[in-house]
Amino acid sequence: MQISPSEDKIPVVGSPSSPQGTGEGLYFSDGKRKVDYVLVLHQRRNGSVRSHASATVSHDRLSIVSNGNFPPSAGSDAAGGKGARELLGEPARAGEVFMELGDAGDKEPTEPADHEVCLIRQEFEASLLEAGLELERDKELKTHGPSFTRLHAPWPVLCREAEFLKIKVPTKTSYELKEESGFGSSMSTVWRKMNHPFQPKVPHQEQERTKFLTHCFSRDKLHLYNITSKDTFFDNATRARIVYEILRRTVCVRTCQTIVSTICLVGSHTTAEGLSQRVLVLPQGKNGISTLIAKGVYDDAFPLHDGDYKVIGHLEEKSDRQVLHNEWAKYSAFYKYQPIDLVRKYFGEKIGLYFAWLGVYTQLLIPASIVGIIVFCYGVATVDSDVPSLEMCDGRLNFTMCPLCDGACDFWHLSTACGTARASHLFDNPATVFFAIFMSLWAVLFLEQWKRRQISLSFSWDLTGIEDDEEHPRPKYETILLQKRQRKQKTKKKKKKKNEAAIEKLTWKDRLPGYFINVSSVLFMFGLTFSAVFGVIIYRITVSALMAMSPDPDTKSNVRVTVTATAVIINLVVILILDEIYGAVALWLTELEIPKTETQFEERLILKAFLLKFMNAYAPIFYVAFFKGRFAGRPGSYVYVFNHYRIEECAPGGCLIELCIQLSIIMLGKQLIQNNIFEIGIPKLKKLVRSLKDKGTAEKEMEEERPPKQWNLDYALAPFDGLTPEYMEMIIQFGFVSLFVASFPLAPLFALLNNVIEIRLDAKKFVTELRRPVAVRAKDIGIWYNILSGMGKFSVIINAFVISFTSDFIPRLVYQYMFSPTGTMHGFIDHTLSYFNVSNFKPGTAPHNLEQGSITVCRYKDYREPPWSPDAYSFSKQYWCVLAARLAFVILFQNLVMFLSLIVAWGIPDVPKTIVEQFKREKKLLVDVFLREEKEKFQLIQSLFSKSASHQPGRHEEHPGKGSQLPGRFSTLPPGAEKGLPGDGGGPRARCRAASFSQFTRNVPTSPKNGDENSRHTMV
Repeated sequence: MQISPSEDKIPVVGSPSSPQGTGEGLYFSDGKRKVDYVLVLHQRRNGSVRSHASATVSHDRLSIVSNGNFPPSAGSDAAGGKGARELLGEPARAGEVFMELGDAGDKEPTEPADHEVCLIRQEFEASLLEAGLELERDKELKTHGPSFTRLHAPWPVLCREAEFLKIKVPTKTSYELKEESGFGSSMSTVWRKMNHPFQPKVPHQEQERTKFLTHCFSRDKLHLYNITSKDTFFDNATRARIVYEILRRTVCVRTCQTIVSTICLVGSHTTAEGLSQRVLVLPQGKNGISTLIAKGVYDDAFPLHDGDYKVIGHLEEKSDRQVLHNEWAKYSAFYKYQPIDLVRKYFGEKIGLYFAWLGVYTQLLIPASIVGIIVFCYGVATVDSDVPSLEMCDGRLNFTMCPLCDGACDFWHLSTACGTARASHLFDNPATVFFAIFMSLWAVLFLEQWKRRQISLSFSWDLTGIEDDEEHPRPKYETILLQKRQRKQKTKKKKKKKNEAAIEKLTWKDRLPGYFINVSSVLFMFGLTFSAVFGVIIYRITVSALMAMSPDPDTKSNVRVTVTATAVIINLVVILILDEIYGAVALWLTELEIPKTETQFEERLILKAFLLKFMNAYAPIFYVAFFKGRFAGRPGSYVYVFNHYRIEECAPGGCLIELCIQLSIIMLGKQLIQNNIFEIGIPKLKKLVRSLKDKGTAEKEMEEERPPKQWNLDYALAPFDGLTPEYMEMIIQFGFVSLFVASFPLAPLFALLNNVIEIRLDAKKFVTELRRPVAVRAKDIGIWYNILSGMGKFSVIINAFVISFTSDFIPRLVYQYMFSPTGTMHGFIDHTLSYFNVSNFKPGTAPHNLEQGSITVCRYKDYREPPWSPDAYSFSKQYWCVLAARLAFVILFQNLVMFLSLIVAWGIPDVPKTIVEQFKREKKLLVDVFLREEKEKFQLIQSLFSKSASHQPGRHEEHPGKGSQLPGRFSTLPPGAEKGLPGDGGGPRARCRAASFSQFTRNVPTSPKNGDENSRHTMV
C-alpha cells in the first residue's frame, strides 16, 4: 500500500450525495449503511491540520525504508533510504523503519509534527479501507472544531471478524425449556404473577419458554444460523465491537516515527542537493487506535448511541436506548427489576455484570435491613428494663467520678451520663451478637448467591467456554519500550556490537524506579492518613479541655456530644478530600509501574486505590473501635501527648456509642455527598462549563446542521472512564455494612436506600450522560470478587473483636455468671468502677476549684485494685477474668462463624441444577445437529456421484457445469475454487469442501440480495 504525501485525502466508499436516510444521524448519507464507529479529529483554531500538511509537505523530503509493509514510492525515496542505511553502516532489519526528514537549506527548518500527523491519519484510514471498512467524512472541511469520520462494516467484514472473535450467534435449532410439575409449578406460577408488576416492560424480552441453540459463528455454516436480515443479525453493540477490534489491531508505520522523533535522533548529514537530513531508526508500531488517540492523531473514537433517549412514538417504535431510559434509568422505576439482558445487549457483558452484581447485592440487603431493624427495635423495647442503664441513671447511687481533665475539670456524677448509657443500649445489647453472626453468614451467602447468578448469566449470555481476548500493549508501554530499543541501538553502534537479540519486553530493572516510588509513596500516604487521624485526636483533646473550663454549665454538660459530632464531621471532610487525592495518586503510581496491558493496569490501579481508600475511610473508625481509651492510663498516672494533653478516654457507657456515631456519619456523609455532589453536581457543572465554552461554535453548527447528527450529540457527552469508581464506592460501602455492623445495625438499611437510588443514578448516567462504551466481553467481575471475599473473611475477625473489646457484652456475662451475688445484673456498674484516692493526684493535676471538698475518693472505669489494697492500682483478678473471656469469645466466634460459613457454602451449589441440565441438553442437541449435517453431506455426495456415473459421456461434461453453480451460490469458497468440485478429480476434493453441499437440501436464509450476491458477501 502506497500513500502519496501530496494527497489531500483518501478516496472513500460512497461519498455523501443523497439525503439523510430514515435513521437520524445513525446511517451514512445514503440512508442504508449503519454508522458503526466514529473517529473524531478536533481541528485547532490556528488552521486545519490537513491544509497545513498539504502546504508544507512539498518543501520536505520524506523517505521510508521498511520491512515491506510500507514500500518506498520511487527512485529518490529509495535512494534516500539507501543513504540512511549506509549512514548507519548496517542493513535494515525486519521490524525497523528508517525515516529521513529534510528541509530546504536556505529556509528555516519546518517542524514535521503537523504534516506527519496528517500522513499518519491518511495511512491509518487507508489501512482501514484495505481491511474492508467503509468510510465517510464531513462534506466540508472545518477550519476549527470537531470533524467526524464515520465507519461502516459491511456484511463480509462482519462475518470474517465474527469468526475470528468466535462470537456466538443463535442457530435455527431451538428447544423448549423444561417446566416444573406439581406443587413446584403452582408455586412458580404464583411467584410470576406476584412479580409481574415489578418486571420492566421490555419488548421481545418476555419470559419465553423457547431457547435457541448458539454456536460460534463460522462462514461455512451460514445455513445453520437464524439469519432473517443481514442488517440486524449482528446487533449494534456487536458491530461496534468488531470495528473496534479492527481499529485496535490496525498497524500504522508512521506512528512510531512521530512517537520518538524527539529522542531517537541517531545521525544527520547533508546531501548533494543541499538538504539537511535527519535519520531515525525506529521499530514498527504494533498498536492501533489507542496509540493514535494518545499521541493526538485523533481526538477520540466511539460507537454511537441508538438515537435520542427521549421517547417519540409507540412502544414498538422505541429503540433500546429509549426502553432503557423509560424502564431502567428513571427514578420512578426504582421498584422494578433491572432489564439486565437488555443492559448487556446495549452496553456489553462487562457493564451488564456490574449492574447484575449491584442488583444481587441490593436485593440481599433487604433481609439484612429487616434483621437490623428488628435488632434496633429490640434495643428500644428493652432500654427501660436494662439494669446497667438504670443504675447509671439512678442519682441515689451517687457515683462521684474523677475529673475528665487536669486542673480545670471538676468531679462529676455518673448520673449526668444517663443519656449516653441509654443510647448505648440501643446498639449494645444481647441481640447485637446474634446480628454480628447473622451478618457474617450474610456475607458468605451474598458471595455464594452471586456465584450462582454469575454462572446463570454466563450460560444465558453464551459466555461459557469463551477465551480471553488477546490484549495489545498499552501506548505508554510501547513508547518506553521503543526508547529502550533506541538507547540500545546507540550503545551498540558506539561499541560496534552486532547480532544482539532484539529487546522484546521491559524487565524488572526498567520498572525498579517505579516500584521504589510506589512503595515510598504508599507509605507516605499511610503516614498522611494517620497524621489526619492524629490531628483530629488533638482537636478532640484540646476542645474538650477548653469546653471543660467554660463557666457555662450547659457547655460543660454537652462536651462529649459536641466534640464527638464536630470531630466526626472534620473526619468526613478530610476523608472526602483525601479520597480524591488518593484516586489521582493511585493512577499516577500505576503509570509509573508501566503495566503492559490494560488488564494489568486496571488490576494494579484497583489494588492501590482500594488500599489507600480503605485506610482513609476506616482509619478513624479503627481508632475509636480498638485504640481509644485503651492506653489512657489511670488517675494519677495518665498518658500525655506533648507533655500537656491527656489521651482521651471512652464515655462512661463505653466506646460503642461513639463508634456508632462515627460509622453512621461517615457512611451517610460519603453516600449523600458523593452521590449528590460528586456524581450529580460536578458532571452537570462540567457540562455547563463545556457548553458555555463552546456556545458560539455550537450555535453556528446548529444553524448549519438542523437537526444535529447523532455523532455531534454523542461527542458532547462525557467519555466513559471505566467501572472502577462505581465498584470502589460499593466496595467501601460493603465494608461499612459488614466490618463494623455490630456497632450500627441500621447500616444495611441505609445502604439499601442508597443503592436503590444508586442503581437508577448510574443507569441514568450511562444512558443519557456518557458516550456509549465499546461492548467488552467478561466472564466475571474480576479482581473485585477476590476483594469482596477477603473483606467477608476480615469482617468475621473485626466483628469478633468489636463485640469482645469494644462493647460491654463480655464484661456483663462475666459479672453475671462469676461475680454477681444474685446471678443478675444488679451491681454491675459498681463492679466496673475502681477507686482512686484524691490525695494521690500529681501536683497541678487536681481540680482547681474543689466544690466538693469533702471528697476523698473518686471512681473511674477500670478493673484495678483499690488504694487500700497492698497492690494498689494494679490490675485486679476481675480484669484478667474478663480479658480471658474476651480472647476465648474471639476464638469461639471466629470458629463458629467459619464453620457455619462452610456449611452455607457447601449447601448452596455454585451451579444451579437447571443450568447443568440445560447445558447437557444443549450439548446433546448440538451434537445431533452436526451429526445430522454430516449424514446429509454423505448422502448428498453419494447421490451426486451415482448420478454422474449413470450419465452418458456426452452429457457428463454438462453436469459439472450445473453442479458447480450450486456451490458457488451458497458456499464461502472463492469462485475459482468452486469450479468442478464434483467432477474434478474425484472424491477427496469433494469431501474436503462438503460443508457447502448440505446447503442444497436446506432452506437458505432469505436475503434481499440474489444468490451471487450472497456468495460474494461470504467470501472474505
